Amino acid sequence: MAKEDYYELLRVPRNASDDEIKKSFRRLAMKYHPDRNRDNPQAEEQFKKIKEAYDVLSDPKKRSAYDQFGHAGVDPATGAAGGFGFSGETFSDIFSDVFGDIFGSTPGGSRRRGRAQRGADLRYNLEITLEEAVAGTETKIRVPTLVTCEECGGTGARRGTAPITCPTCQGHGAIRLQQGFFAVQQTCPTCHGSGRQIKDPCRACQGQGRVQETKTLSVKIPAGVDTGDRIRLAGEGEASDSGGPPGDLYVQITVKEHPIFTRDGANLYCEVPISFPTACLGGELEVPTLDGKIVLKIPPETQTGRLFRMRGKGVRPVRGGPPGDLLCRVRIETPVRLNKEQIELIQKLDQSLSGGGSHHSPQTHSWLDGVKQFFDKLGL
Repeated sequence: MAKEDYYELLRVPRNASDDEIKKSFRRLAMKYHPDRNRDNPQAEEQFKKIKEAYDVLSDPKKRSAYDQFGHAGVDPATGAAGGFGFSGETFSDIFSDVFGDIFGSTPGGSRRRGRAQRGADLRYNLEITLEEAVAGTETKIRVPTLVTCEECGGTGARRGTAPITCPTCQGHGAIRLQQGFFAVQQTCPTCHGSGRQIKDPCRACQGQGRVQETKTLSVKIPAGVDTGDRIRLAGEGEASDSGGPPGDLYVQITVKEHPIFTRDGANLYCEVPISFPTACLGGELEVPTLDGKIVLKIPPETQTGRLFRMRGKGVRPVRGGPPGDLLCRVRIETPVRLNKEQIELIQKLDQSLSGGGSHHSPQTHSWLDGVKQFFDKLGL
């Protein structure tokens, strides 16, 4: 009788990674293990098959031979009886190994000491002006953080002594409570997950291995940053409490509102008020940019809301590329607090313009014609 394909037995594709094969085997082994199926001999037989398949596919040399020559390449004579059968692993061994993958370490079964955790990352909110954001700057910040205790070197133990391995969890940081087929892992109540005990704590840090300190750091702000950008200062976060590397500090940038300019990406916008005569007759006026003044030419008969583009007078993006533009939107200012003479002059001008009909005010007459047609449709 032909033997089943190992990849099909483990329910993985032929290009599956080692990790995928391992995870699939554990899932199937937990399902078909004899300890969980005492009254089902077919389950034991299935377990032997998937164990045989895993023993081959988890070994790079055997897997390569199987891929080339099939079953003949790994066991041409004896098949499963030649060493690929049931190895005698208990269900609790497999179960504890799965817990080891989830929690990092398990007492008994597959024992792996958890690696030291790095310190926590910190965030610092920094407000800068638009000018600083565009040109770049360097500033100093004061950051309260936890740093490694110099007295004990971060061990938490008094100088000249050292922490000991926790006798409850044997240094794993967790204990496993098992009853029958079920096991639950929890943090060790003696060492609270650290895997060690400090008999003689350091007086400077009270056994914590870290002390509170306010550090003064210099931060270089690159030109072109914008609100929401982050600057990473590697290793300037909190010190680890388990001997690992420190975390990082992320400086979160917020650009303050500017009284003249509004930023949109690489472009800058500003509103420029102009007088009624300038809008009618045209003229020139100075407008500000972030690197000086420029002359803006207003052509005759300019309407309010018109946008003038000053190329290259915006912001050069922090990630490279050409600078943006400055866009000036003109707004015609209506004169206020008029005297008698000015009122009379405007009235005369209005009479003169009205005599020309739509010639002088095409937009007004076009709008009025549209309103009239609308009212006609409504029968008003």
